[in-house]
Amino acid sequence: MQKKWRSQLDIQSMVWPGLIFLFVFSYIPMYGIVISFQDYDLFAGVFDSPWVGFKHFQEFFNDPNFGQVIQNTLAINLLGLLIGFPAPILFALLLNEIASMRFKRFIQTVSYLPHFVSWVVFGGLIINVLSPANGIINAILVQVGVLAEPVNFMGNADYFWYILVLGEMLKGLGWGAIIYIAAIAGVDPEMYEAATIDGANRFQKIWHITLPSIMGTIVIMLIFAISALLNTGFEQILVLQNPLNLETSETIDTYVYKLGLRNMRYSYSTAVGLTKSVIALFLLLSANYVSKKISGKGLF
Repeated sequence: MQKKWRSQLDIQSMVWPGLIFLFVFSYIPMYGIVISFQDYDLFAGVFDSPWVGFKHFQEFFNDPNFGQVIQNTLAINLLGLLIGFPAPILFALLLNEIASMRFKRFIQTVSYLPHFVSWVVFGGLIINVLSPANGIINAILVQVGVLAEPVNFMGNADYFWYILVLGEMLKGLGWGAIIYIAAIAGVDPEMYEAATIDGANRFQKIWHITLPSIMGTIVIMLIFAISALLNTGFEQILVLQNPLNLETSETIDTYVYKLGLRNMRYSYSTAVGLTKSVIALFLLLSANYVSKKISGKGLF
């Protein structure tokens, strides 16, 4: 055993720094979840704060806004799963069909750029584009006769879910497609050549070769997406949120920030975070189990 361990020392030396980093910054701080079962006092500390059991969990589930917050969180994520998840896959498939490498690189570069723009800037662009006063969307819709007069999209709660999901899709389209482009690059070219000889067109090659070849990657990314159903993101919602659309824009993350962290209710915010983590773990295990039963592929 020791001989085998020593023979792999050079390989293990590349792994251990990552494991140590993960242990120090991810596992050691986990002791802090104990404050979700306490009335945490900043000055008394973790060990001297009074123990209250499941008080903060019950408080969250009995909160009058609980139903609305959960509805908004799930609606945004399910809409994002329906619209935002297939978009990078479709984009990667279309990008793979471009014959000109120069044009292909140009499209990739342009599509990656929004990912590196902060949500403060990108959210400001969305607000300005949709502005009823000088927004280009309203100007176009009024000009072509779709609207009789400009509409305050950001002030109408009915539009918020779609604006947020489409904004996230546009911002992350190119970056999200990278992993699928990499998976497509690993497909054996001889399979396409054989399909061409058999008379297959481009769509048939995509359907019968490309998609089945990257299905493992798609399944893994879908499992991750399902496990994150309660994570709507914080920055983008806070940037686009205003009092007029609060009815549909208030999610778990923003609600906990306002109620828990602004008011220094650290135990309450930790309890909600722990609840989210437990549900996310359950969703991850469930999605992985169903995936393995249906497709034979999964994370583990």
